[in-house]
Amino acid sequence: MLAVLAVLATVGMLLGSVALGRSARSNKMKDTAYECGMLPVGEGSTRLSVKFYLVAMLFILFDIEVVFLYPWAVVYKDMLVQNATLILGAMLSFLGVLFIGYIYALKKGALDWKG
Repeated sequence: MLAVLAVLATVGMLLGSVALGRSARSNKMKDTAYECGMLPVGEGSTRLSVKFYLVAMLFILFDIEVVFLYPWAVVYKDMLVQNATLILGAMLSFLGVLFIGYIYALKKGALDWKG
């Protein structure tokens, strides 16, 4: 019954929007974008450099690194009693891989805005 009700509601909303949409009057002035009372000039979106997206992805990557460091820092003291070398080695290897990635990004010029 729930599936039938969901399908009927969906079809009803679609048919209702088509029926009401036809009755609404539209004109060129009504269909233009409203920008704080000013007429829009130029393109709506400009193209951004690929470098912007690359830096954004690198930021997300290194930001997630910090998210993984917090739980490690919280349990570090308790884990020292059980597996001191394991927890430190795991975090050092994690940081080592991220550091290699950071050096790679620097060598490729991913962080140079003027390049």
